[in-house]
Amino acid sequence: MASNQKNLSDYSNKNVKDISRSKFAVVVSEWNEEVTESLYSGVYSTLLEHGADKDNIIRKSVPGTFELSLAAQWMAQHEDIDAVICLGCVVQGETRHFDFICEAVAQGITNVSLKYNKPVIFGVLTPNTQKQALDRAGGKYGNKGDEAAITAIKMLGF
Repeated sequence: MASNQKNLSDYSNKNVKDISRSKFAVVVSEWNEEVTESLYSGVYSTLLEHGADKDNIIRKSVPGTFELSLAAQWMAQHEDIDAVICLGCVVQGETRHFDFICEAVAQGITNVSLKYNKPVIFGVLTPNTQKQALDRAGGKYGNKGDEAAITAIKMLGF
């Protein structure tokens, strides 16, 4: 969804299931910590707001966004994990590094979801600037973490 048209923290409550017994793994990149910590806050508060038990929200940290796919796989292989939410931020730079990381992570997260037949959510920001990242991590366009959490909840109710 394009953030210039919609606030990332606005969502419909349609198809929101009872998640009081659901278990969530949230994998957070340490790189660009100011952004990813804000994304995590959005995920955590949205899950709690919708009835998740705080003991059923497991956080794991990884060094960077590239490592999200493998950590998501490690978490998804646990049968008691119902959904995995991956949070990261890759800001466009002067080299093609951005393209390689973003493509690899998007494909990796998709592959994990299909392999384990459970929601693995792409909560990764891919902005052009740090300001754009902050605008989408609790700033003027809301919080992509809220959107990632509600996506996981809705996919569990599918």
